Amino acid sequence: MPRIVVAGSLNMDLVMQSPRVPVLGETIPAGPFVTSHGGKGANQAVACSRMGASVAMMGRVGDDAFGSELRESLEREGVDVSAVLTTEGCSTGVASIVVVEGDNGILIAPGANGMLSPRDVRTAAPLFEGASCALFQLEVPVETVLDGLRLAKRAGARTILNPAPFMPLPDEAFALADFFIPNRIELEQFSGISGLAEGASALRSRGASGIVVTVGKEGAWIFGDAAPVLVRAPVVDAVDSTGAGDAFVAAFAVALAEGETLRDAVEMAVCSGALACTRFGAREGLPRRAEVDALAAVVKQKSPSS
Repeated sequence: MPRIVVAGSLNMDLVMQSPRVPVLGETIPAGPFVTSHGGKGANQAVACSRMGASVAMMGRVGDDAFGSELRESLEREGVDVSAVLTTEGCSTGVASIVVVEGDNGILIAPGANGMLSPRDVRTAAPLFEGASCALFQLEVPVETVLDGLRLAKRAGARTILNPAPFMPLPDEAFALADFFIPNRIELEQFSGISGLAEGASALRSRGASGIVVTVGKEGAWIFGDAAPVLVRAPVVDAVDSTGAGDAFVAAFAVALAEGETLRDAVEMAVCSGALACTRFGAREGLPRRAEVDALAAVVKQKSPSS
């Protein structure tokens, strides 16, 4: 069983379906509304666990009911929460999500996530020893992510940076990440270039080596030393894309940790991301290994030459 460490955010998601996004100052009827356990870090930890990995989580919650609930939910999923710390006098992170025709817009109040410090990660650094992969996102401070990447690399873990939400990064961050996994919008934000190939080339010039760009229902592009490759996603009946990126990253990490090739890891990842779109809620939509394997087998049967 591969060991994976995730350093990142824990949020309570407040999710509302809506016919459209209201303009500023407008009120429109919408619903239904649900609360859901989320945070990109916690979602990726749970998704890795559901894919069959042994997972440890580094993060912070507030001393409120949301924080206790999020810790308990991770424990129920089999995630080691010994490095999930409680910040006194601080709220747990909250994400307000509007879902419109299967797509979403998200506002995040980071709360305790913004308090996760380099010292916290250094204290928990023994968790990186023997880990196959270490996953990072940008819902916690950049300096904490950088320290985590350095420590994980030093411990011999493969490092994966899912740079969401966008915030400026030093070149060191690109060099420290074995795999940099943005979506199409984030690639343009980091590179300043709208073309995928040109944007990836710009980031490689800043130190990024393996770049995998998710492009929604189209699938994902692989950019590296070889020619770019598009791995197409299977067609599904999508109802909510919240959490699809986290399902993708987690499946990719687990597949790599199990020794799969880069192409095979991305093929598994697009299947996982597609399945996540078929259910409402970030955490609720994260698929389990048997589902992903079954869909991947169907995809391979339809595309035997891939």
